Amino acid sequence: MTSNSPITWRKSTHSGQGGQCVEVADGLTGTVPVRDSKDPDGPTLHFPSPAWQAFITALRTGELDAR
Repeated sequence: MTSNSPITWRKSTHSGQGGQCVEVADGLTGTVPVRDSKDPDGPTLHFPSPAWQAFITALRTGELDAR
């Protein structure tokens, strides 16, 4: 991924203290990078922004069970 500014990663406010989290980076055009918080130097997955938004919406509305 090429960018002129550093990526800022964030965890969900719903993340627990156990370190079993994913992190996302916001602000990139057309894509949402996602990584394992336990392996910040590891691989990242890149989702098209509309697909990521549909996923988040499905979680919030209960269409998907996050357990």
